Amino acid sequence: MLQSATRYLIFFQYIGTKYSGVMKVPPHQAHLGVQNYLEDAVRSLKPVNEAAVFISSRTDTGVHALGNSAHVDIQRREGRSPFNEEELVHALNLNLKPQDIRVTRARKVDGHFSARFQAVSRTYVYRLATGVCHHTHTPLTENKLCWFLPETELDVEAMRAAGSVLLGTHDFSTFRTLSSDAPFKSPVRTLETAQLEPGLAFASQHLNRNIQHWDFTFKSRSFLYRQVRRMAGALVAVGRGKLRPSDIQDLLEARDSLAFPTTIMAPPCGLFLTQVEYRESDLTPGWSLTHSSEKE
Repeated sequence: MLQSATRYLIFFQYIGTKYSGVMKVPPHQAHLGVQNYLEDAVRSLKPVNEAAVFISSRTDTGVHALGNSAHVDIQRREGRSPFNEEELVHALNLNLKPQDIRVTRARKVDGHFSARFQAVSRTYVYRLATGVCHHTHTPLTENKLCWFLPETELDVEAMRAAGSVLLGTHDFSTFRTLSSDAPFKSPVRTLETAQLEPGLAFASQHLNRNIQHWDFTFKSRSFLYRQVRRMAGALVAVGRGKLRPSDIQDLLEARDSLAFPTTIMAPPCGLFLTQVEYRESDLTPGWSLTHSSEKE
């Protein structure tokens, strides 16, 4: 008699530069998604059931993650006990070793748990640096992990004022890129955090150049397609003097994706998904599932 499958919530990180994004793509494509490799790693464990990994949070080509999450069911052959959390992390990483993908932790959860719909918040950090006038001045350790700007200074206070305009519940239609599922998603989101703070970079401290790092932190239950990159780009435009803080309010009120100046959208290289959070009660096996009606 076969034992039932065990559901795990896994947390993983990746450098997204060489992947098509986090979501799975057809295997004939030149660049695969992170999900392709995660499912290959699960398949290598030889489960009885089909290897299927359900990602909590989408990221685009070139975007990175320090704390994305997913759930996966693993049913082992008769006579084999379920993996404990540490065993699963070690086994998956053994098969992911050639890739810039690592599983950081795993947790057994209820069989009805959804990594996507039970997430209560997602946090992104957008990294940028000023004072880099030529690509040869880019520290190798930061290559494709940061947006480098030639300006030596930005109007930080104006950027913070503009960021405060985005806080709260708004129709963020202007700050999303239209996608195939856009008509079916509400553009209303609640932004809990929009913070700009000095960042750190090890290599820059050892170079004889005036490179200043900055981190934008954005937190919400969910985000629209490319919303974070549009918000980061708009705030940088304020810092450069190309937009005023009041223009951010005007963009919000426009409620029109086409009203956004596409030339100011931040590139993917500086964007990191840093954390997906859950309620502890939802992570405990035996909890009572309440299905979310909102599609993330």
